[in-house]
Amino acid sequence: MATEEELIAARRRHAEALQEADAQPFPKGFVGDDEGRREVVAIAKDEQRCARLPSEQELSDTATHHPLYGRVIAKRGPFLVIRTPHGDAQALVRPDNLSKPEAAQLKTVDLSDHVAVTGPLVRTRTGALTVKALTYQHLGKALLPPPAKWHGLQDVEKRYRERYVDLFANPEVAEVFRARSLVVSQLRQFMEARDFLEVETPILHPLRGGATAKPFSTHHNALDIPLFLRVAPELYLKRLVVGGLDRVFEIGRTFRNEGVSSRHNPEFSLLEAYMAYATDETLMDLLEDMLREVDHALRQRFPGFAAERAVDFRSRWERKRMREILADRVERAGQGNIPPARLCKALTRAIIFDADQLDRTLRAVLPEQTEATRAALEGRETYGARISALFELLAEEHMSSMYRTEAGDHSVPVFVTEHPVEVSPLARRCDEDDRFVDRFELFVEGRELANAFCELNDPDDQAERFAAQVQSREGGDEEAMDYDHDYIRALRHGMPPTAGIGVGIDRLVMALCNQPSIRDVLLFPLLKPEHK
Repeated sequence: MATEEELIAARRRHAEALQEADAQPFPKGFVGDDEGRREVVAIAKDEQRCARLPSEQELSDTATHHPLYGRVIAKRGPFLVIRTPHGDAQALVRPDNLSKPEAAQLKTVDLSDHVAVTGPLVRTRTGALTVKALTYQHLGKALLPPPAKWHGLQDVEKRYRERYVDLFANPEVAEVFRARSLVVSQLRQFMEARDFLEVETPILHPLRGGATAKPFSTHHNALDIPLFLRVAPELYLKRLVVGGLDRVFEIGRTFRNEGVSSRHNPEFSLLEAYMAYATDETLMDLLEDMLREVDHALRQRFPGFAAERAVDFRSRWERKRMREILADRVERAGQGNIPPARLCKALTRAIIFDADQLDRTLRAVLPEQTEATRAALEGRETYGARISALFELLAEEHMSSMYRTEAGDHSVPVFVTEHPVEVSPLARRCDEDDRFVDRFELFVEGRELANAFCELNDPDDQAERFAAQVQSREGGDEEAMDYDHDYIRALRHGMPPTAGIGVGIDRLVMALCNQPSIRDVLLFPLLKPEHK
């Protein structure tokens, strides 16, 4: 078997042969007829339309010529299989039907080259469509050979690192990104139809703020100041609400200097929106309508993605307080030696103040979680902080099994409401219990897809929370925010009652397209540098 170096050398010789035939290996350009090509591929996919095509022997001299151009993915005798963005189709290319220069170009064709043919459509003996090529044009030489298996580039890291190969070798991958484009388009249309104004805010921020997350830092030479890639556009968008833009949204990239996993990429896409004269309940209704509408559009255009999906967006959506979900999870996991009612009460009330009692209770109910629980609660001294830590540890990943459709065959989306104030520095406190805030997160299949809350518009309360964040940063918390004096000044000018929401577009596409990893919905996920 030839080595890669030998294959490349052979392709370079073909490139030289093209030049000898007065053709360029990498020509200037080509103006194609995409509608005509799309029609050819559509017919090729339709057995009934293929059956109505004439055979080569039945072909009329006046038959219409059709274009087909793209990447050569297979050579079978005189047939070339050509891949296009719309699908594959084949061409019957015989030197006798071409001009002498075109026949010379045909001799140099390699897999992965780009070519164009035109000619009438005919039916092969197997009933498939083929374009009987009466013209042939070389459009671009591929110096590297394609992967050995066109329909199974198996090395996962190679697929992500060489996405350009993954896309043409595995057409189903390209479908995910076409679906992603549709999702973003539908999100934008939904917001605009409800009078939200799309805006752009800075990506480079002079302060760390907008969310509790570790930012990437950089430096501006001319001004000689430190800058941070935004972890959220929140504080700028809320300034616009103060300015009288009652409904604003932004779709853009956001950056957080955190780990890489199947759910996290340091650079991700976010839809963030703010609505004056609204509440978190308003946004729950808005988000449910939004995702149902996006899901409907996706089902119409890409029905295959919904077929194997584990979550049903069309069913009822649950709305549960964080404490209720935590109690429900521990009750279901209980082993019967602690009465559920007593256990739930303990977990949601006094137990959180007593680490020893918490440890004893969890040891009895969830013995395998004891060490993990100790680690999760380390440094979490307040009631709210412990509730949040326990929810992440014990309940978050289990919600898909806890809340199901009536038939039990799918999980349902879950709004998790009333978050502790300690983990919500920009949200308004609940009137009924000031330990919590008017906030919800949407979870689908154990993954957080959206975060929303009633915005804190009391400048004095916000100033106190900024000060607490600064104190946390001085104590070593790299995710804590800076004190934003200008934002406090903006709030002092008066911000109306406002609710805001952030929707993670990458995770939404994962859920809608049934993709297991965030890397499967990012064209170019972050990877370690390749070692040469």
